Amino acid sequence: MEIKRFHVGKRMSEMAVHNGTVYLAGQIAEKGGDIKAQTAEVLASIDRLLTEAGSDKAHILRAQIFITDLANFAAMNEVWEAWVVEGNTPPRATVKAELANPEWLIEIVVTAAVK
Repeated sequence: MEIKRFHVGKRMSEMAVHNGTVYLAGQIAEKGGDIKAQTAEVLASIDRLLTEAGSDKAHILRAQIFITDLANFAAMNEVWEAWVVEGNTPPRATVKAELANPEWLIEIVVTAAVK
């Protein structure tokens, strides 16, 4: 079975599709800002990548969220809850983590089904 990779770089690909499943790399905010701004930017990146792979947020199978400060949990959830599709909220884990760049407040990894 073929593996299709998207936005392949020297270190990693942004996304791979195999056997009807879409695997995204961790998405981070490039523009900075507070937790709400970074979460919105990350979710917009996820939307773009899923669309490119023939999927969308209603087809997310699982999400892993890494945040640097649990004090940002409620604000992040406000943005998340406005974004997810009611009735199709995916299984999710949220973990406090130290991210590779101290300016990043959040990183999200999703796996989704192709439509």
